[in-house]
Amino acid sequence: MSNEPWTIERIRDALGNPDLAQRFLSEINKAPAHQLLAVFARWERIAKDILAAVERGREITAAEARGEQAPGEWIDGTSRLQVARERFRSQGAA
Repeated sequence: MSNEPWTIERIRDALGNPDLAQRFLSEINKAPAHQLLAVFARWERIAKDILAAVERGREITAAEARGEQAPGEWIDGTSRLQVARERFRSQGAA
């Protein structure tokens, strides 16, 4: 990740999705002066999280391309998903 200071432009670019970037720009432009820093900080955190997720995805992809197991600790959520599926089905969901 870059050590460049976070700016409105950098946050917009880091979001990577035009709709999300437009939402950010709308919020930052409409924020009252006393809320600007809070809005900026929230979107900066979102942008940082997105960049970290992209980097993590690249690391996983590179490991799999080398035939290695993906780095990190992985938790099998299969049983949790099966319980949720049964709960949704019992409530009439498809």
